[in-house]
Amino acid sequence: MRTIALDADRRIAGPYSLAAALLDLLVPEALDRRPELVAAYDVEIRVAAPRLRTVVPARRRSLADDLPRAQRILIPGARRSLRIANGLAEFVRELLTLTGPLTLVVSNLGEADHTDAELVEVLRRRLDPGLLRVEEGPSAPGEGPLCADFDRFRDEGFHHAMAESGLEALRGMAYEDDPDEWQTLVQRVASALEAVEREEEARALYDRARRVSTDPKHRATIAYATAMILVRHHDPARRDPGEAMAWINEAVTITSLLPDPRERAFHLGFDLNGKALVELRAGRSGNALGLVEQAIALADEHLAGEHPIHRLVLRANRAQLLAQAGRYEEALADYTAAIDADPGYPDYYLDRGNLLNQLGRPAEALADYETVTRLSPPFPEAYYNRSELRFAAGDLEGARADLDRTLELDPGFAAAYVNRCGILALHGEYERARADVARGLALRPRDAHLLCVLGQVETAQGRHPEAYAAFEAALEIDPDLPAAWGNRAVLAFERGDHAGALSDLTRALKLTETVELLFNRSMVYRELGRAKEARQDLLRAAELAPDDQDVERALAEC
Repeated sequence: MRTIALDADRRIAGPYSLAAALLDLLVPEALDRRPELVAAYDVEIRVAAPRLRTVVPARRRSLADDLPRAQRILIPGARRSLRIANGLAEFVRELLTLTGPLTLVVSNLGEADHTDAELVEVLRRRLDPGLLRVEEGPSAPGEGPLCADFDRFRDEGFHHAMAESGLEALRGMAYEDDPDEWQTLVQRVASALEAVEREEEARALYDRARRVSTDPKHRATIAYATAMILVRHHDPARRDPGEAMAWINEAVTITSLLPDPRERAFHLGFDLNGKALVELRAGRSGNALGLVEQAIALADEHLAGEHPIHRLVLRANRAQLLAQAGRYEEALADYTAAIDADPGYPDYYLDRGNLLNQLGRPAEALADYETVTRLSPPFPEAYYNRSELRFAAGDLEGARADLDRTLELDPGFAAAYVNRCGILALHGEYERARADVARGLALRPRDAHLLCVLGQVETAQGRHPEAYAAFEAALEIDPDLPAAWGNRAVLAFERGDHAGALSDLTRALKLTETVELLFNRSMVYRELGRAKEARQDLLRAAELAPDDQDVERALAEC
């Protein structure tokens, strides 16, 4: 096993200092042995090691790659670095399978940027230590300045680096030195702070900017950004749509007065789109739709041939609002327009796939989800959504494989534990289901679905008091959860409490009518000697599922 020693100190090259050094060594090997492997992970390699871009062409491209920076308004979210880390881990695994195992000794791991720390965690979690062993070396951090490549930080969504280095730069910069540079950096740093859930610090920066700047566009931008903090705060208790409306109205007022029609169309359209989010969070979706349509009209009239990302974002946002209003075909048309404008951007395929799935068009939804997996570094949501399609089609093994993949990519994906533990329970793998419940509840302690599966596991293992407690806890959280009522009915029936089972099944059927619930209630009616009601439930079940053999047999016996 060969050994490589590398330094992870973020002062060397900022984000992905360690990854870039590792890729400098591995990519040439891969180009010699398996050049198609490099092509398969082009995005991840180019993001982590920009100096390798001359030898790693961009195979997957989006519209933003060819636009001026001022028009690239979609900044990657904080979760993107996990996708990059997963892609890099898979590249390393594939290459080492060819070239042999490796020990990576990492010095200054405690001084690593978030991106490298996350990559090391993913490498340790996903790669067999017999293939890659990551050891921590000595710590002797450098004393130089932090990397300050703010354009790269912005373009790639390196929010932790932008926050740390940007705050350091602002401490040594006065507004009067260069107002434009100061204002730009304040906006970028505050946006990064918001992305990493440090909203109070972001708000403080905006307040500081308001005290020194009289530039109309800058004041409008920070008013908009303050409103977004107030409606998107990671802690729902800190959200305030009312105060957000006050700030977004200030932004709209200012940008409405900009004299240049093209500049006004862009900035006012941006603010109207933000105001639409405030209206949506306040429960006024009709008002939100009207605002987005105003923004689209401004862009169509004044921005033809420029700001294409701004325009496609508006179309995609309108699609979401149209779908909520039940105007599904119009929503699909908008999503398709956004995709046609930038076919290399994966996120809107995911959104359109979700809508197609909702409309009962699973083949088209599947095509969109699989496009996401081709265009993007490993994207957990695409596999999770595909698992739901497969589950609905009765492909439990395929659904479970997709959930396994989702959780391999992101162990913090709580909804995937909900669904996987349900499949495990259906297959009788109760201990594994219990383990998934525990992992899920660690992330979402008040998840009624997880508690319901826990009740199923406890029932199957004969732990009736514990099962009853789990169902009670689930129903306390969500009294309208049919699965909890239905499964508590099963427990009651097994304990001989037929009246309790009947009551719970009837409550479940008021919430959702399914063949399983009807069949189970018919069995309870039979035990209670109420043959007429039992037959009525079976006849209704037969209407819902004419080919169900269990229902046919039960009807024959009635």
